Amino acid sequence: MIHPSAIIDPRAQIDPSAEIGPYVIIEGASEISAGVRIEAQAQLVGHVIVGEGCIIGRAAVIGAEPQDLSFDPKTASGVRMGARNVIREHVTIHRSSKPGGMTTLGDGNFIMVGAHFAHDVQIGNQNVIANSALLAGHVNVGNNSFIGGGAVFHQFVRMGDYCMVQGNGGLGKDLPHYCVLQRVNRLTGLNVIGLKRAGFSSAERAEIKSAFDLIFRSGRNLSQALAVVREKNWSEKAEKFIQFIEVPTKRGVASLRRDAGES
Repeated sequence: MIHPSAIIDPRAQIDPSAEIGPYVIIEGASEISAGVRIEAQAQLVGHVIVGEGCIIGRAAVIGAEPQDLSFDPKTASGVRMGARNVIREHVTIHRSSKPGGMTTLGDGNFIMVGAHFAHDVQIGNQNVIANSALLAGHVNVGNNSFIGGGAVFHQFVRMGDYCMVQGNGGLGKDLPHYCVLQRVNRLTGLNVIGLKRAGFSSAERAEIKSAFDLIFRSGRNLSQALAVVREKNWSEKAEKFIQFIEVPTKRGVASLRRDAGES
């Protein structure tokens, strides 16, 4: 299952059921699990852990050094991905910039052509990330979300679960669970269709909408709105939405706004 033209570091651990294609380079102590397929000319650099059933597309580069001028190449770090991820052609995923750190992907993600994950990015499960999306260092993405083609993410931002980001959009602030973002940091509402498809009940969706409206449509500033929200009790899924907003990163939380000249 290993093509004779592949170059494999003797330190690599490769399950016998894995398929290694033509001109693949595995450089370092990578760990390749059962059922993995690595297609032609892909490269795994350093310590890369690939979970069961993953597909790594042609000319993808996984585990290369961070694009960080202060990075010491002697730093021991790597990339870890869970099971059943599909990594398409020319995707690049850089290893962590921290000693012992890992850039990570969960399970079942679909990463399309030319996407880039910088050092220390953390991706959850079942996300779809379209062509040429660019995620800077330390970005954290939740689960079951969709990122459109060409979207760009500032370093250190978070995106929650069941979110959507428009193609060519820009995220420089935290995007709460269940929300939709367009253009640059323009929060436009809830991912209502996505929540319905995911099996959220009508009561759960209505409660999330109620919390959303209190926080973003009441005319209060964020701290005032959160104080009002905390005057009542919320179910688990709405509580998750509120807690995300209560503990933002230094980038702050995306908010509803209108463009100039828009009614």
